Amino acid sequence: MKLVEIADRLSCNLEGDGSIEILGVATLERAGAGDLSFLTNPKYHNEAKKTAASAILVGNDSPPMTLPLLRHDNPYLAFARAIEIFYKPAPLPPAIHTTAWISDTATIGEDVHVGAFTFIGEHAVIGKGVRIHSRCTVEAAAQIGEHTTMHSGSVVRERVVIGRNCIIQANSVVGADGFGYAKQQNGEWYPIVQAGTVIVEDEVEIGASTTIDRATLGETLIKSGTKIDNLVHIGHGCVVGTDNLICAQVGLAGSTRTGKGVVLTAQVGAAGHLEIGDGTIVTPQTGIANSIDAGLIVSGSPAIDHKIWLRSSAA
Repeated sequence: MKLVEIADRLSCNLEGDGSIEILGVATLERAGAGDLSFLTNPKYHNEAKKTAASAILVGNDSPPMTLPLLRHDNPYLAFARAIEIFYKPAPLPPAIHTTAWISDTATIGEDVHVGAFTFIGEHAVIGKGVRIHSRCTVEAAAQIGEHTTMHSGSVVRERVVIGRNCIIQANSVVGADGFGYAKQQNGEWYPIVQAGTVIVEDEVEIGASTTIDRATLGETLIKSGTKIDNLVHIGHGCVVGTDNLICAQVGLAGSTRTGKGVVLTAQVGAAGHLEIGDGTIVTPQTGIANSIDAGLIVSGSPAIDHKIWLRSSAA
């Protein structure tokens, strides 16, 4: 595809020769002739000068270069869309594998794929266009929304509701029992029945080996558009807000509530029964012991304002 065609598809401003043929996309270090690369961080400008790429996708404020450039006000997003031009995952055709076990009382929508050794329990509802890979489990009365994908080994427990266009990566568990025990007089722990459920709204992505626990009563709720990384644990009764970004190894203790657009970076831990306000950014390995107001950037354990944390760390 010619560079000028890519510029048009990505709504970029073209600088340089638009007749260059682009065959794929690659990082600055790995790019060769025929590749489109990207520069979103100024500290990699020297690498961009040395790249063998045929063209680079940059921000509108990036300085001129000898290579042809595609300029966009959000170059990282534009590059993400460029990848889609050249890489399309192999589609799973509608089919039900002969080794899958599906209850007679389950409802299966049109154009569904069910992989080998997958189990779908009684009264489960599988929406139109759902893709369920091999060795998955959908337990009784669970609901999977239209065009959602479950990758191999993932489990959706009983009565859990998954929305439309969600992605559940391999070996994740949605709806495991919450961690609830009452101490008896003899010192032993008495297990509290986890009678609630989990509701995952539309357009949510759940990373590999992530666990989202059902509530003791009521529901654990993951709101629409939220993206959850691998190895995350969300405890019972949590409410995760719209369009959150939750990175690897984050742990939210029970009844944590996050607002809209919250970003929790790697290994953040929240003590539970607290609120994290809209737009808050929490830096890696921060321990959240108390509620956080909207719009703050916090660091440290216990969490404090990021600028104060930087000064105290330097001291």
